[in-house]
Amino acid sequence: MKKLILSIFVFFVCFSNANDDLKPFENLKGTLNIAGGTAHIASEKEAMKNIMQTYPQITMTIAGGGTGVGIKQVTEGLVDIANAGRAPKKDEIERGNLQSFIFAMDGIAVIVNNDLNTKNLTTQQLIDIFTGKVKSFEELGLNGGKINLYVRDSSSGTMEVFTSEGIKKAEISQDAKVVASNAAMKTAVLSDKNGIGFISFGTVDDSVKAICIDDKCPSIETILSGDYHISRGLYMVTKGEPKPLAKAFINYMKSDSGAKITNKLGLIPYQK
Repeated sequence: MKKLILSIFVFFVCFSNANDDLKPFENLKGTLNIAGGTAHIASEKEAMKNIMQTYPQITMTIAGGGTGVGIKQVTEGLVDIANAGRAPKKDEIERGNLQSFIFAMDGIAVIVNNDLNTKNLTTQQLIDIFTGKVKSFEELGLNGGKINLYVRDSSSGTMEVFTSEGIKKAEISQDAKVVASNAAMKTAVLSDKNGIGFISFGTVDDSVKAICIDDKCPSIETILSGDYHISRGLYMVTKGEPKPLAKAFINYMKSDSGAKITNKLGLIPYQK
């Protein structure tokens, strides 16, 4: 009986907290449009569902396109919030009077096909692979053939962080194939036994193998501690002060309810 009462109490407290986090939307209405980085999408979609189910007078949309696209669109007033996988640059801030709000931390995981017989690469091996110096997995003593590189386009925050932190700003081979999103990257590597690429840690699943770099494996603990160095913040960016609906959404993503969603979907909540 005591266990039942405790369970009911815990449920009531969680339900009450969730309702409190949604309360700022009570007197709001209209449409909120978001676009940009794809690492944010799963968490924000679930948050949007909670909000719109509770307050049907509110409509929210979300699209990908990459960090650069999102920042361009919010600067031009085409969306209310840009999702960015990096902090806006100084010239972007000045051009668009941008403000940014971090809601989660994320790692960039290097992925290979599950058939490849390795769990670890060194930073130098990673650089040699992505610059094209090493062209076959056999050169590294592995069981694969000619390496097929998969990267993101230049507007991607994931690409920028991987280039800066993962391969130390080395120039990527012209033979690399460009894919449009984290989902597309996973599909490419899943379908190619000689493929290698990189995705948001929050989107890693069993369809591909996330490998360690310099014997440091991507995890919530290693990303937070800095032991796994290929990491970044996930930002929501607005043009000037966020409008009421945008501000309420940003605050919701940083609330306990938003953090619960973010954590469930593999990202690391940042509530400061």
